[in-house]
Amino acid sequence: MDQTASKQSFRRVVALVAALNLGYFGIEFAVALTIGSVSLFADSIDFLEDASINLLILLALGFTVKMRARVGMGLAGIILVPGLATLWMAWEKFLAPVPPDPVPLSLAGAGALAVNLTCALLLARYRHHSGSLTKAAFLSARNDAFANMAIVAAGLVTAATLSAWPDLIVGLGIAAINADAAREVWEEAREEHRAETPEA
Repeated sequence: MDQTASKQSFRRVVALVAALNLGYFGIEFAVALTIGSVSLFADSIDFLEDASINLLILLALGFTVKMRARVGMGLAGIILVPGLATLWMAWEKFLAPVPPDPVPLSLAGAGALAVNLTCALLLARYRHHSGSLTKAAFLSARNDAFANMAIVAAGLVTAATLSAWPDLIVGLGIAAINADAAREVWEEAREEHRAETPEA
């Protein structure tokens, strides 16, 4: 495949991944609010963040390496947003520890897992295509798949214990995963920026 065809194929994949993330954000956000789930709330905001990242990647594909690195550093900050939203809702849940309905919790988590695995597989072959930008998208989809498995498990444990803690703990775990992904993307983007900046 020549470079032009490869770039067009990559654009189609990124656009599809953005659409999948945006679509499932609406589904998961509605379920999260209905059942009062910290983990689903955090994950739904994460889907919105992933859609934003992929849309930014589409916009930045024509940029220079240095400009892409700057966008990559900005994306590192965007990745932290779901974590901050999670901390806010976790505090609310801590003050009123009512367990979410475990059945829709597990079903929504399983649906999110299917979407994120699809996105990760689509992006896997392109994860080194545009440096930190594509790495940001791939890491988000990969990490979200792990988080979704934890959400499904939290639903099963909630069904067995009728406790709010499994959902709360998984929600906080999602925040930690996103913080680590933000660190990885920031470090790679900073290295790209340094490599393209001439020494004085």
